[in-house]
Amino acid sequence: MKLATYKDGSRDGQLVVVSRDLSTAHYATGIASRLQQVLDDWNFLSPQLQDLYDQLNAGRARHPFPFDPQQCMAPLPRAYQWADGSAYINHVELVRKARNAEVPASFYTDPLMYQGGSDDFLGPCDDVVVPSESMGIDFEAEIAVVTGDVKMGTGPEQALDGIRLVMLANDVSLRNLIPAELAKGFGFFQSKPATAFSPVAVTLDELGDAWDGGRVHLTLQSTWNGRRVGMCDAGPEMTFHFGQLIAHICKTRNVRAGSIVGSGTVSNKDWAKGYSCIAEKRCIETIQDGQPGTEFMKYGDTIRIEMKNKAGQSLFGAIEQSIAAPR
Repeated sequence: MKLATYKDGSRDGQLVVVSRDLSTAHYATGIASRLQQVLDDWNFLSPQLQDLYDQLNAGRARHPFPFDPQQCMAPLPRAYQWADGSAYINHVELVRKARNAEVPASFYTDPLMYQGGSDDFLGPCDDVVVPSESMGIDFEAEIAVVTGDVKMGTGPEQALDGIRLVMLANDVSLRNLIPAELAKGFGFFQSKPATAFSPVAVTLDELGDAWDGGRVHLTLQSTWNGRRVGMCDAGPEMTFHFGQLIAHICKTRNVRAGSIVGSGTVSNKDWAKGYSCIAEKRCIETIQDGQPGTEFMKYGDTIRIEMKNKAGQSLFGAIEQSIAAPR
């Protein structure tokens, strides 16, 4: 099934069920008003939502309406946890190579991960508001999963059973703030503003055979200012699958229902497939030419992130955002 959250003036919005083709929707009123309620009581509530989803797709739902991504908040507007990995080691290799640094051996066996703000996510069509263009505004096209409860000590394969939903993410980065923050030895903070997510989150069965080995084997498309810049394969080159990322968190603590885990920037060794963040393009330019030539985003720039199934249909809807100055 496919789920979204509509804006209603509250912090958590209203849960809606969305048709498979993303054309119609139906409020989940009477089952659950918020997605977190469903995640907290998944085994009881999700079958009821599935029934509504089946009725919607069959044209038998009582009060359907046209689905409008502009009305969407993030599927889970605020979460108990947002932990973002760097599961595509090629991205790390490029960044390191551009500054003539080696990739530590541990990076290939132990996932990189940071914990970002989870109290104020952006909807798929909300502006990305940044205090200054000089901060080095960048998009990052990613895949993310929403979990149920996963116990401390759970292994990678068993952790896959804790995945409830999949969605896309734009993990906005302020690149020019990152070096000073990392130099403190304590990780990202101000350099990682609010993250945006796709209009809908989907259950694993919606992915069909594209979901394999804890990875989504489809192409992630990034379009910057109307120009397609990334057609990156999200599957084979994901070094750490989502079960491994969740198990990494579970090494010392429980993961609770409503946690979101990100893949990090989707990245491929074949440069012809483009890029899922500007920083990676700049690294490639530095490796080839000795210096970067592509500038970061400016006010008024747009970014569109989307993934289609093998039949060419949009799976999650598109993240479509503009970069804006504070009002």
